[in-house]
Amino acid sequence: MLLEEIYEKHVNDLYRYLFSLSKDHFIAEDLVQEAFYRAYLILEDYEILNIKAWLFKVAYHAFIDYQRKNKRLIFDEKVSIRGNLNTPEKDVLEKESYRLLLEDLNSLKEIEKHAVLLCDLHELSYQEAADVLDIKLNTLKSHLYRGRRNVMSRIRERMRKDEG
Repeated sequence: MLLEEIYEKHVNDLYRYLFSLSKDHFIAEDLVQEAFYRAYLILEDYEILNIKAWLFKVAYHAFIDYQRKNKRLIFDEKVSIRGNLNTPEKDVLEKESYRLLLEDLNSLKEIEKHAVLLCDLHELSYQEAADVLDIKLNTLKSHLYRGRRNVMSRIRERMRKDEG
């Protein structure tokens, strides 16, 4: 598969993943470009069997390198959603839902957040996500279980507040 085809097929998924980690549109775009640059350097010499999981791993490491380089965690409330939405009301509701989901995910431990993002939002298999994060499969499952449980409890708590 050519790099152009790989780019077209996976650029949006990588952008959403990196945006959910960095919470900044420009940083996410830069990291997507960095991930594809790294892919370009390696794809000529190697045959990668599962390109999607491998790209997520490259993107994850690009994000980690960025964090280390800047020596700070990024917690920003900026939210931007790409897409063509039908009505302004729907746009506002989706942005608010997305913002609340990011807020819930940011309340998790880093490893739990990565597990939930990779498995639930980006639909990587458990083994692929474990490989991306360089952890054992059972460890990933534990983090994923705890992350999902904590996000769901936050959502239930918010729903109770809204009803009361």
